[in-house]
Amino acid sequence: MGRKDLPKSFHALTALPDFDYVDVFTFTTDAAGDATPEQWARAMFGDVPNAGERLIWRGLLGLRLTHGRSPDTVAGWRVAERGPDWIRLATASPHLTANLVVRTSEGQVALATFLRYERTLGRLIWPPLSAVHRRLVPGVLRNAATRVH
Repeated sequence: MGRKDLPKSFHALTALPDFDYVDVFTFTTDAAGDATPEQWARAMFGDVPNAGERLIWRGLLGLRLTHGRSPDTVAGWRVAERGPDWIRLATASPHLTANLVVRTSEGQVALATFLRYERTLGRLIWPPLSAVHRRLVPGVLRNAATRVH
């Protein structure tokens, strides 16, 4: 999904005034309104990152993640801002800045990923990882729906 395809309602939810990568995945479910956006985010990623997330986020992307459980973090990502139907998680590395936005609406939950490349390494590392990301996210949303019920 390119910047031009991004719904304006999502563009307003990122803290990045400009970004180099964005995607939005939606999942239709009757359970969308049964949980807050934060509960959905925790159902997707947990309170602390699992081994695979640590490998990708910290190991390959170099993202700074917090350790331990906290009401101010989801899977090591800082809760940057909340709204009634959305939550924005944020982190960065020396070579990229990242926002994850989880948004709920009538019958749907959505996950948007925004990245800004800060250095050439970010621009080189993300494209091959983005292919894996795009394959994994639909399953992340489906699995979260089973946890929210």
